[in-house]
Amino acid sequence: MRRTIMVVGAVIAIAITVYLVSTMNLFSGNNQGGPDGVSQATADRYQEKEIRDYQGVRLDPAIGPRDNSIAGIQTVALDSYQLKLTGLVETPVSFSYDQVLAKAPEQRLITLYCVEGWQATVLWEGVRITDLLADAGIKDEATTVIFHCVDGYTTSLPLATVKDQEILLAYAANGVVLPASMGFPFIVVAEDKLGYKWARWVSEIELSSDENYKGYWEKRGYDNDATVN
Repeated sequence: MRRTIMVVGAVIAIAITVYLVSTMNLFSGNNQGGPDGVSQATADRYQEKEIRDYQGVRLDPAIGPRDNSIAGIQTVALDSYQLKLTGLVETPVSFSYDQVLAKAPEQRLITLYCVEGWQATVLWEGVRITDLLADAGIKDEATTVIFHCVDGYTTSLPLATVKDQEILLAYAANGVVLPASMGFPFIVVAEDKLGYKWARWVSEIELSSDENYKGYWEKRGYDNDATVN
């Protein structure tokens, strides 16, 4: 009986080990699973024509390991899409997708850190949010930038952070158009902030004086600062 229990225990331990290794291979792009040092699960997530290396840095796939949105991956029709700038602005403004892309572009290599434990270093391309806000004009009492998304998701960043770090609104990742799973047409590249501050499928940027505004996950107990430690 004792020998049977030991055998069963060993089998369970092996199964747990296999599961943990498989999970690590899925969520980490640094595992040695192929000739270029990535797991097969990671390699399968690269899109055709996606840049994999930039200035000596290996880029992670622009598609995350799984969908963790609040209402599934959103499909946005560009023929009716408008990015609205509202709230404490001098003049509310709406941009079409092409009008945003016409702004001065900028590329940055930035790592997204998810609270689930995975991370992705991606070459983002987009426009500075401050360049968009300049067209609307910022009222003196504005302190907070609230991002509203197609799926009803919201989050916010201090206006000072958006200005000081010149936070990007990205429309491309690793040299290709932003995938729907990562927020096409636009994602907030909230550098040095945890992933839930990286609003996807952004449809409205609102300026507010509410410094304590809490978005979807912040209302559910997530830290409103969300700085990566």
